[in-house]
Amino acid sequence: MTMTRVQDEASPARTEHPEPPGHDTAVGAGRAFAWLLVITGAVGLLAAWVITLDKFKLLEDPGFTPGCSLNPVVSCGSIMKSEQASVFGFPNPMLGLVTYGMVIAIGAALLAGARFRRWYWLGLNAGTLFGVGFCTWLMHQSLYEIGALCLWCCSAWAATIVMFWYVTSHTVRHGLLPAPRAVRGFLDEFTWVLPTLHLGVIGMLVLTRWWTFWTA
Repeated sequence: MTMTRVQDEASPARTEHPEPPGHDTAVGAGRAFAWLLVITGAVGLLAAWVITLDKFKLLEDPGFTPGCSLNPVVSCGSIMKSEQASVFGFPNPMLGLVTYGMVIAIGAALLAGARFRRWYWLGLNAGTLFGVGFCTWLMHQSLYEIGALCLWCCSAWAATIVMFWYVTSHTVRHGLLPAPRAVRGFLDEFTWVLPTLHLGVIGMLVLTRWWTFWTA
């Protein structure tokens, strides 16, 4: 199993593209996809846990400097002190503690052979869509409003982006989301292209945003 394709081992032959399943049809996933959920969920959970602990320390001691505050650009403290760090009235990483933990649980269930109905997969896809949208907003705020980066936040962003594209690919390839046959064929072979391009664009934005600093 190569890293260029997370293919479901239990899926139909690649030349076949299943029709959308009925509401009572349960769909499982291969071990590679299940492990991807567990790993990306674990990365996000670790990042959320570390940021939450540092946030509590910062609340106790306003002079506390997080270990990931390395320079004026990579400055976790600046992120944690911003208004954007508590959009819903509580620290953002506390939301990650719940959601990433759920993703790990889903991945573990799939490894054990679980099969979920269409509404469940679409719910997971909607959740990852919200996650990647929220991360995109946070990226914009970090780059162009706060003017700083948090390494742990970046790790959570990357995990969420990979998670979103592979969950979307899974739902499309199994007919859970309607899509043209050409789209299904592309995702069957080249899902890896989408998160790679997505992360590449973010990397270029970070590079150009602080070009003078990186090249100084």
